[in-house]
Amino acid sequence: MLKCGMSGSQVKVFGKAIQALSRISDELWLDPSEKGLALRSVNSCRSAYGYVLFSPVFFQHYQWSTSVKVNENDSTTSNLNCKLGMKSILPIFRCLSSLERNVEKCKIFTRSDQCKVVIQFFCRHGIRRTHNVCFQESQPLQVIFEKNMCSNTLIIQPRVLAEAVVLFTSSQEEVTLAVTPLSVCLKSSSDEPMDLTNSVYSEMFVGPDEFDFFQIGVDTEITFCFKELKGMLTFSEATHAPIAIHFDFPGKPMALSIDDMLLEANFILATLADEPSRASSPQSQCLSQKQKRVLHCKSNFKVLWEIWKIEKSTKKINCTTWR
Repeated sequence: MLKCGMSGSQVKVFGKAIQALSRISDELWLDPSEKGLALRSVNSCRSAYGYVLFSPVFFQHYQWSTSVKVNENDSTTSNLNCKLGMKSILPIFRCLSSLERNVEKCKIFTRSDQCKVVIQFFCRHGIRRTHNVCFQESQPLQVIFEKNMCSNTLIIQPRVLAEAVVLFTSSQEEVTLAVTPLSVCLKSSSDEPMDLTNSVYSEMFVGPDEFDFFQIGVDTEITFCFKELKGMLTFSEATHAPIAIHFDFPGKPMALSIDDMLLEANFILATLADEPSRASSPQSQCLSQKQKRVLHCKSNFKVLWEIWKIEKSTKKINCTTWR
């Protein structure tokens, strides 16, 4: 069972989280617990995972409880397993500026007996809008990634990052982040096919002084999908919180994260494996020892995954690739 309430300004932030997660997948999990309400999303090729946790103090009121299933011999308790179609819930939070102006209060609660999530907007002039969204019972995946163990960490304000990515076109699929102890370069991916008659190649250099925190332990270049970065940036601008970027070498997952008093957000993204240049490197020997497998992503690039611990139900699974 889930019951929570928000003000109009909180609805905007909540909606921005849904919009950001919609860049990852067309499915959304609601996962309430004593820590707060978590929104989760994972894409079909398992190369991107998004997680936003709203703490109980983010809401005007927050209440949740486990469901009880009674069998012939005993009874069991379980958390609410709620998977929504993004096409059903995204239109509700599409016009966020209008919701912020007109909505005085929002209530979200579940009707488990009907498998529905009810979203009510209490607007000005006594108008009330009610949306009933059907959900499926499905347990969400929880990806455990030790981002604090990464060699490289950057923390940047959303305004600075927005100025860097504004140069990229809407058709840009991948971007490359190249770092040294002296500079950071965000550029168009050189692996993408380029039409010289109708192409734009962009580079933006950012000095260490522009970052709130700048730690480079390994000079590296990583290439990853651009749309997830734009989604996190949009959400960061709504929360006015800086973005932390944690990464190592190509082929190992990276993390985009926001850590605030009222919420926490993490996007775990695959990076493209630089196989030829890493054939004889110590990391590559380590990869072969762990028997890592190569996945083919939507853009037909090969993505190499670090060992991920995937927690499903009460069972933890160690796997070299996430299928």
